[in-house]
Amino acid sequence: MKVRSLSLVVVAVITFTSSAIAQKTEPPKDGKAQAATITAPSPITDKSTPNDLAKAALAAMGGDNFKKMKSSFVTGSVNLYAPNQTQSIPGSFAIATAGDKVRVDINAQPAFVFKDIYDGVRSYSNIPGIEMPAPSKFGLPVLAKFDQPGYTISAIPDKKKLRGFRIVDSEGNTTDYYLDPATARISEYVIPYQGYTFGSTISKFAEVDGVLIPMNFTQRFELPVGAYFAEYKAKSAKLNGPIGDDVFMIQ
Repeated sequence: MKVRSLSLVVVAVITFTSSAIAQKTEPPKDGKAQAATITAPSPITDKSTPNDLAKAALAAMGGDNFKKMKSSFVTGSVNLYAPNQTQSIPGSFAIATAGDKVRVDINAQPAFVFKDIYDGVRSYSNIPGIEMPAPSKFGLPVLAKFDQPGYTISAIPDKKKLRGFRIVDSEGNTTDYYLDPATARISEYVIPYQGYTFGSTISKFAEVDGVLIPMNFTQRFELPVGAYFAEYKAKSAKLNGPIGDDVFMIQ
């Protein structure tokens, strides 16, 4: 049960770096903070509607650059925590995305090794019973298309100082977002999926090629026995480079 549940926590991280289908073909670049090129979002006030909040969040993520992102490759370290435990299981992670395709690799040997692939149609996991949600239907990628037909935006209660809004697609896939009104950056989002709830918190971004990439973030996964956590620290992020189809091949 412990390994399976930790795997479910890892699944949620794909929604951070998954991208919308894009046009760019530039070579990869390292994920270091660069001079600001992102257009400042519209000011957020107590009069801002849920649609205003979504527009501001999209602008903060990079606007058109975020919408047009073709691929990403993010690597770094991860610490996994079981319920009521202060001792973590340390490891490394690598997440590759290209359009709707995603591959997640976690290496926390000898305790835990995880591989999950979504090839755009099918899912594969080296741990039976783990199914990856389609990455384009949850989390940050939904911001890239919230204004398209089939998506609805509604208000949800704010969380302390964070402003909240919800995006639901035509299939009922739901993400609740909480943004910092001072920056319009998403600080937290919550995803209900197959009876589970994933909570994600972002504490640090880096700007790469005009797109904000989460660099420090946590995952929380609630079970009756308690909450599982995963803490991620990205060390490198490369965007819009070629990633071969073989990376996402399910054999």
